[in-house]
Amino acid sequence: MATDQAPPAAPPLHRAAVRPDRLGAFFATLTERPASLYAAATLRIGYGLLYLAFLLREFPHREEIWGPASPWTPALAIELFDQTGWASFLTWSSSRTYFEVCYALALVTAVLFVIGWRTRATSVLFATVVVAFHARAIFMTDGGDNLILLMAVYLCFTACGRRWSLDARRARLGASARTAGTSSARPEALGFWHQLRSSQRYLSTTLHNCGMFVIAVQVCFLYGAAGLFKVQGGFWRDGTALHYVLNLDLFRPWPALSLLLDGHQMLVAVASYLTVLLQVAFPFVLFGRFKYIVLTMLLGMHAGIAVLLGLPLFSGAMIIADAVFLPDRFYEFLGQVWRRTFHRSVATRVGALSSADASFVPPQPGSLG
Repeated sequence: MATDQAPPAAPPLHRAAVRPDRLGAFFATLTERPASLYAAATLRIGYGLLYLAFLLREFPHREEIWGPASPWTPALAIELFDQTGWASFLTWSSSRTYFEVCYALALVTAVLFVIGWRTRATSVLFATVVVAFHARAIFMTDGGDNLILLMAVYLCFTACGRRWSLDARRARLGASARTAGTSSARPEALGFWHQLRSSQRYLSTTLHNCGMFVIAVQVCFLYGAAGLFKVQGGFWRDGTALHYVLNLDLFRPWPALSLLLDGHQMLVAVASYLTVLLQVAFPFVLFGRFKYIVLTMLLGMHAGIAVLLGLPLFSGAMIIADAVFLPDRFYEFLGQVWRRTFHRSVATRVGALSSADASFVPPQPGSLG
């Protein structure tokens, strides 16, 4: 006797659709909305100001470091370039006038990069300047300019001029003019320009998000690799590494301060272990509630390195790099706090001036006063 059997149930479709939906959401996030625009602007301003300060600080010694009179002559630099593949426009001529023009160009480029003037072109020019000066005196580096070099190249692919820049101001002022100009255009012209702008926006957003992702990964690798290398060292494992660092004459700009801190052995041991812990744990706390605490502690650590070890360029480069992990809402919150504080201070001053002016007004005739 035949028995009625129910047909096999079809597999649920929602499981199969999960992966395409997630993949589509990922591509939409990657190509439609630029992420961390305020962080990119912070990196642009920070590294531009840092490199400008570096060039100004070394201005009296520029001839000995990068000039034609440097012990590391242009001929030696070119010979090294043949082996390493580096290049520098500073070696194109041995003229002192040419070098001074290049140095002035570097200063102007850093300023333009900070204020965000034609940022797409200026970022490429800034990266070229950093590479040229780095390659010309490659043995004068301390780690900080290595990071600045990497970040300058990465920032070429980001939209770091969308916020806090002259480009952003010009875009706001020109938005209404573009709208008025396209209202009377032909429909086919509008369609062509709309497609062109959409393609440009698509490419720019994709490059920006990829560039910011690479910057974040680079910083994670820096901290993770530094922490893992420290774990392998016996001095870091027994907590005495900072004791030996504080007693190196090469890294003691303030000997009295170094000796004072070295006298507290427990403090030195705790700082040694905490340094390793922060660097190893950093990549794993970026998406947790402890991110801001860790970033604050790293800020203190780099400030201590700048003061105690005399490495302000390296510390500044790392502090600026940490800004990539702060979301836009954090910068917007800081902006709101700043505007409220500024308006409150202005209102207080205006009220004080009004009260002072009123106290000097003589009573009018016929008034009760």
